[in-house]
Amino acid sequence: MIKMPIKTIVVLLVSLFISSTLTACSDDKPQKTTKKEQIYFDHSHGSEVSNLKKHTFEHKFAKQCVEREVRNSVNKENDRKRFTKPCLCIATRIMRNLTAVEAEKFLVEKKSTQSLKMSFDEAAYFCLQNKKTPKAKKIFGR
Repeated sequence: MIKMPIKTIVVLLVSLFISSTLTACSDDKPQKTTKKEQIYFDHSHGSEVSNLKKHTFEHKFAKQCVEREVRNSVNKENDRKRFTKPCLCIATRIMRNLTAVEAEKFLVEKKSTQSLKMSFDEAAYFCLQNKKTPKAKKIFGR
């Protein structure tokens, strides 16, 4: 017979007891509450960003995006024209959910917050997915 330490047996029994009591306490029926008992979540997300700040953010962000893409380019003028539209799309998409803190950090402190970087990734994915991909060449009529 296999010998098990007493501590292991106690731990198994206690965890079995706890797991069985937790699953036995659940109820599928919704609880009825009165209006006084209802909890309302009313929290502010910070002050709204003014339209002027959003417009300024949009153009500065788009300009920075284009410059970053053109930095290592061989043909800068052609690439600048090519990247202008996607970068403006990204800036416009980020601008929708822009908070006052993010706008101030970007415009005044010239820093990018982590949430701004995440918004950039989401916007870049969205804007670049709308781009048409070139069609493959047909070989032998196929």
